Amino acid sequence: MRPRRTDALAELFREFERERQGGDEPVPPPRPPAGSQDRTQELPPVPACRPPATRSRSGTRRTASALAVAAAALTGFGGALLLSERNSGRHAAPAPGPSATAPPAPPPSAGRAFLREGDAGPEVTELQERLLRVPDVYRAGTTDGGYDATLSAAVARFQLRYGVRGDETGVYGDDTRLALESRTGGPAT
Repeated sequence: MRPRRTDALAELFREFERERQGGDEPVPPPRPPAGSQDRTQELPPVPACRPPATRSRSGTRRTASALAVAAAALTGFGGALLLSERNSGRHAAPAPGPSATAPPAPPPSAGRAFLREGDAGPEVTELQERLLRVPDVYRAGTTDGGYDATLSAAVARFQLRYGVRGDETGVYGDDTRLALESRTGGPAT
């Protein structure tokens, strides 16, 4: 590293101040060319006028047009939504079984209500037994038939681990049921 003068900037400012104070002569503003004043004219004042009257019919037309466009857009979006739902079933893989064209029979557990914290009964016991078969999901779980906070956390862990979507977190709905049954041997009989 080489030494630098730290007061160089201060020196430059001092020099600038000395030059500014000592005899700079003011420069007069430039004059317009000769004859330019003759070409300048003052514009006449703008007469006061009122804005044109708006017709109520044009406002009504605009409103009607806007409503028609909005209705067409809603109809289009609704139709697209219905078509996408209808087409989503066509592209699904056929179910394995004796006939690929026949729809798969719903599992016996389908159609049952969702199970959630606070529920109890044999369906909850079946859920607990199935979760015990999945490693590290229902840690220290019991098969007492009660849907408690521990079971709800186990269902949420299962949903997260296997990417189950469509059911609330910790709630045993149709999507979670299908994913669990596919990993633990199908529907119970």
